[in-house]
Amino acid sequence: MRDIFKLGSILFIITAVAAVLLGFTNMATSKVIAEREKQERAEALQVVLKEASEFEIVEELPLDGTIISEINVGKTNGKIVGYTFNVLPTGYGGEINMLVGISSEGKLTGIEILAHNETPGLGAKAVEPEFKNQFLGKSVDSSLNLVKGSAAAENEIQAISGATITSTAVTDAVNAAIDLYNRSLK
Repeated sequence: MRDIFKLGSILFIITAVAAVLLGFTNMATSKVIAEREKQERAEALQVVLKEASEFEIVEELPLDGTIISEINVGKTNGKIVGYTFNVLPTGYGGEINMLVGISSEGKLTGIEILAHNETPGLGAKAVEPEFKNQFLGKSVDSSLNLVKGSAAAENEIQAISGATITSTAVTDAVNAAIDLYNRSLK
């Protein structure tokens, strides 16, 4: 019995020390991690709306009931050049955190996937240029349609082979941004 108590005490001390060290490490790195995430987000905003030099959050639009979590207006020299939408669709592996850019002229300026848990080699291909670049320059006058096989029409997006759920989630996210832009920001 004494040996069990001794081993239990040693194990408790080791885990307590490890927990305290992890806590201090977390405190020391949390500010750096938050700054890095903020910087990565700013760079992603710039990627989806290259024409903008500054971004401001649009707070007057209600986003309840949509998969859109945030809207930013992009400006250059005080003039609105477009909008970015932070959209959170659900893919095969769970939530996909992505940005969609739309210019003031009503064209898609890009999409950027910030975080996902999609299947490597399948749904994870959504971050590759072959898929993302299909959205560039598309008009927001009508919603986009996902097709299996080659996309022939202007408003068609070719699905990733073997990753229809992910392709659908990304396309639905872009369509949600298009819909909100057309209803409230055009």
